[in-house]
Amino acid sequence: MKKIIAAIVLASAALIATPAAANAAGYVPASNVSVSGSAVAGGTATVGFAAGSFIADETVTVSITGAGAATLGALPTTTVSKTYVASSTGAATVRVTLPAGASGTYSLTATGATSGNVATTALTVVPADGAAATAASGNGTLAFTGGTISALALWVAGGAVVLGGGLLAVRTSVRRQRTAA
Repeated sequence: MKKIIAAIVLASAALIATPAAANAAGYVPASNVSVSGSAVAGGTATVGFAAGSFIADETVTVSITGAGAATLGALPTTTVSKTYVASSTGAATVRVTLPAGASGTYSLTATGATSGNVATTALTVVPADGAAATAASGNGTLAFTGGTISALALWVAGGAVVLGGGLLAVRTSVRRQRTAA
């Protein structure tokens, strides 16, 4: 019984300590991603991925999500995915047309089908009437409503809870065995 509980505690700790998604793919450095053009409502921005970001002639799936519809090619929806082919140097270029009523942040992710390389960037769009909204709200800033606890602190606390639960289970098991003997 002790070995089973110890194995469960160790497996739980390993699960918490190893972020599987981060180990699954190669990430393209932010310095390889460039945005040019108009990231404004109704505008078109060009996102470039430098040579070496992907494997030569690799199929690259690009997804964009955000508030409202964005267009990759001619597909306007809230989440759009489209495949492209990287150049012979592993570079790729994507044109993103934002809707007329766009606002907020649009997240663009490009994933190489063969290499698994992932490149990300964000397009922050100010709506056409953004100046009027800023003037009406006073100082133009939003109130801070988020937390100040880091993700690392949350993982450490969660790990301590799992470890503590495992130790209590082991202690209870040992106590039962001693009283039975």
